[in-house]
Amino acid sequence: MQMLCLAGVLLGLSPATWAAVPGPQVVAPSDDTAVQVKNASPLEKMHSQVRNWVAKTNGGSADEVQIAPMDSRVQVLPCERPLWIDHPFASKETVRVRCPLVAGTVGQNANAVPVWQLYLRIVSAQPVVAPAAARSGALVSANPVKMVVAKQLLQRGTVLTADMLQEVDAQLLPNGQVDTTQLTSVKDVSMAELVRDVPAGSPLRTHDIRRAVLVKMGQQVLMTVGNGNDFQIRVRVEALQDGRMGDQVKLKNAESGKSLSGLVIGPNAVKGL
Repeated sequence: MQMLCLAGVLLGLSPATWAAVPGPQVVAPSDDTAVQVKNASPLEKMHSQVRNWVAKTNGGSADEVQIAPMDSRVQVLPCERPLWIDHPFASKETVRVRCPLVAGTVGQNANAVPVWQLYLRIVSAQPVVAPAAARSGALVSANPVKMVVAKQLLQRGTVLTADMLQEVDAQLLPNGQVDTTQLTSVKDVSMAELVRDVPAGSPLRTHDIRRAVLVKMGQQVLMTVGNGNDFQIRVRVEALQDGRMGDQVKLKNAESGKSLSGLVIGPNAVKGL
């Protein structure tokens, strides 16, 4: 009860607005540490950091993490600071890599514009296509690689939902490989919006979507404080800026006038920092 009262005081709440309710714990991603590889190329350094981050985040060994080949036309530029790495979508197959313009962690610079960013796909250790199958255009995996296509014309700015899309077998490129920029699971588009029009039947690629704005400036959002085990407080606050999933946003308690900060965890929902 003492912890509940203390949290209420910090938020500037009156006792009447306190509501201890059970709920799941939301854990923010841990910060990534740069992996320095002597005499390595920018691509090798990026892959090294990504493998270590995936192993640390999802468990397992970095040596077991396999990264799908990138388009040969994409050039990885050097980055002076440790890369920011995260899972931008629900599916753990996609990893976003950003080169920060400013010092500090992504949590300290939630709205900072990166120098560059790339999306990588994490794959299993087994190859997707065997040489003979590549010539015939057939997938040989027991679980064929999928791609996500639009069921209908989807316009720019549309916040995507599962019923707008379907998963079909991925088609191969002329070289017999799978286009690694294509999204492979409908889960990848959870809480995402389109940045361009996509015709019906067209595949969605990583550069076609971005995280949707889930918290809008001026709107009331539900703020949760607590770990869900000992106590949890929920209160309505006003958003002072727009925010996407994982962004840190400024908030205001209308009752007390106190300024707060929170992490966007869902539509009109934030977690207190």
